[in-house]
Formats: sequence, structure tokens, C-alpha cells
Amino acid sequence: MLKKALMLTSIIGFGILFSGCATILDGKTQNINLSSSTEKTVEINGQNFRAPGVITLQRDDKDAILKVEGCENDVLLTKSVNPTFFVNILSGGVFGSTTDYASKSMWKYDQKNVDVDCK
Repeated sequence: MLKKALMLTSIIGFGILFSGCATILDGKTQNINLSSSTEKTVEINGQNFRAPGVITLQRDDKDAILKVEGCENDVLLTKSVNPTFFVNILSGGVFGSTTDYASKSMWKYDQKNVDVDCK
């Protein structure tokens, strides 16, 4: 009985230790609201989306460029470290931080709302 309890405690402990807070809490994707006065096609990382609307982007460790059909200027979606990532460091979860890094969940795009009307 004691052996089973120890085994269960170990499994739960390893599960917590190897999990990434940003991966669990925020996921591998991020929603961004594209606003526009007219319907437009936008391209981000080779994917086409329709604006206005809410789009879902994969989190990444590099900035993304939003190109609006018919507009000369592109919009830079800058990435930064997701604050949830630091929960792992504060709780001593080095392995959880590694999970967030590997899954790219440690990153977020700073813009949550983007106006895609040409300026």
C-alpha cells in the first residue's frame, strides 16, 4: 500500500515538474482581433485571413509581419515573453520552463487588437 502511494505521489510530482505553466494556461495559440471598416484579406506567415474578425495564430519565437491586401505598409506583430512563463521560474520548475520554450508557449504577440485599415 505504501509502495503504491509513493508511486502515485512520484507520478503526480513528475507531472507537475515537467509541465509548462504557459503551455497549460495559455496554450500554443493566441487570438488577435483584426478590425477594419471594410472586408480585407490579410496574410501572416504565409496564411491568409479575413478581416474584420478574430484570428488564431501559433505562438512563435520571432516577430510576424501582417500584410494587408491593397495597403503599402505592413504591420509588425512583435513578440515578447509571456508573463505566465515566469511562474515556472518562481516555482523552481526548470523542466516546465523547458516545456514552454520547446512548445513556443513562452512567447506572445504584444498586439491583441490590430486595425488593418490602410493609413
